[in-house]
Amino acid sequence: MQYREYINERVYSLYWNDDLNCATTSLLIFSEIFHINLNSQILDAAIGMPGAGRYGAQCGLVAGALMFIGIQGKEKGLEPEDIVKKCNNFAKGFEDEFGCLNCRDLRPEGFKPDNPPHLCEEITKKAISFTLKYLDFKILLPLQPRRGGCLGKHGRLHMCW
Repeated sequence: MQYREYINERVYSLYWNDDLNCATTSLLIFSEIFHINLNSQILDAAIGMPGAGRYGAQCGLVAGALMFIGIQGKEKGLEPEDIVKKCNNFAKGFEDEFGCLNCRDLRPEGFKPDNPPHLCEEITKKAISFTLKYLDFKILLPLQPRRGGCLGKHGRLHMCW
């Protein structure tokens, strides 16, 4: 895949330099690749997504992808029912590929107080690549993804472009 190196680099940077979670990281990478602006409310909404606030429920990689499918679907003029079908198909495909949708099962060590940071770096790379293959909106991906500075001086999220 033409984006493998880009995904690896961006996941590493967004995790280790910006300390972002998996849902926010995936949303930002999708927005960069597809050149879609995300407003700060979307990024704010992603703060508690991973595992439903670390409860261990739906994985933030699933939640971020589902959000982006809705964003991209509306951008491309899809009807709500078509977006719902795409989300359903995505969830089924993700479960087939990764075994489940739950963070507590996908996260390498589950949730323990002494977990090191960013345990999900590798699965994040795989899930983002999987999602890019899934997105079938009949568009040509740009040759060069667009990077945005999505964190301000004080760590506050803002518009990406």
